[in-house]
Amino acid sequence: MPHVHANDLDIGYDVIGDGPPLVMLHAATSTGHETYAAQIPALAARFRLYLPDARGHGRTRWDVADGFEADWLVDDVFAFADVLDLQTFHLVGYSMGGMTALGTAVRAPDRVRTLVAVGIATAREPRASVARRLMDPARILREDPGWASDLAALHDPVQGSGAWLRLLPAVAADVAVQPLLGPAEVRRITALTLVVCGDRDPLVPVVQAGELARQVRDGRLFVAPASGHDVLTRQPALVTEALTGFYRSTGSLADVRAGHTTEVRP
Repeated sequence: MPHVHANDLDIGYDVIGDGPPLVMLHAATSTGHETYAAQIPALAARFRLYLPDARGHGRTRWDVADGFEADWLVDDVFAFADVLDLQTFHLVGYSMGGMTALGTAVRAPDRVRTLVAVGIATAREPRASVARRLMDPARILREDPGWASDLAALHDPVQGSGAWLRLLPAVAADVAVQPLLGPAEVRRITALTLVVCGDRDPLVPVVQAGELARQVRDGRLFVAPASGHDVLTRQPALVTEALTGFYRSTGSLADVRAGHTTEVRP
C-alpha cells in the first residue's frame, strides 16, 4: 500500500499491472480498489493501473472540516501524476471521480491520452438532489446500517472515528455548488473519450450522458442496460467488455497522438 506526498497530502494508492499508465479515479464514499474491483483484472493485463484514494477517503487523510472542493481533487490528480512522473496517462473516472477526470482533461488536455467518464454529466440536477438524499448519514444509519458499517471500516481507520459521517455531507454540499463545465470548456477535451452510464441512473439521465459524449471532440457513448448509477457492479462484464473494446480500438492511436509509441496490448 504505497503512499506519495503530493499537494500537501499523503496520498494512498494501489499500483497494479504493467503497460501504459492508466489513472483510475473512484466514486465518492469509495476507494479505487473498491470501485473498480470487477474491472481491475482485465485492465491490469493491458495497463499499469494507478488507483489513488481521494482526499478524505480511505488512506488519504484529510479533515473535511477544512473544506472539500471538486477543483482541489483535480489539483490532487496533477500533483499525484507529477510526483510519479506520469507526464501523460490514460484516465478513467466514475461519478465524483468522473467529474475530477473531466476537470483534469479540460485543464490539461495534452496530458490525457484517452478519457473514460462513467456515471457523470456536467448538469447539476438531478445529480445534486439525488446525492443529497443518498449521502445523508441519518438516512443511511436508519435504512442501511450495513452500508454504514462498510463506510466506517473503509474510512475510519485512517480518517478517524466517525469520519464518514462528516465526509458524505461535505461531498454532497460540494456537488450543489461546484462550478459547472460549460460546452466550450468540454470542447477543449481532445482525448478520445468514452462516456458510460446506466440506462436507469437517477443521477445522470442517458440524455445528459449523450450530450457529454457529443460535446467532447471525439466521444462515444455506452449505455448499460438494466443498471442504475452503480453500473460498474451491476453490469461488470458488459462494462469491462466496453472498456477493453474501447482501448483496443483507440489505445494505439491515442498513444501516438500523445507522442508515445507504446501500444495498448490487445
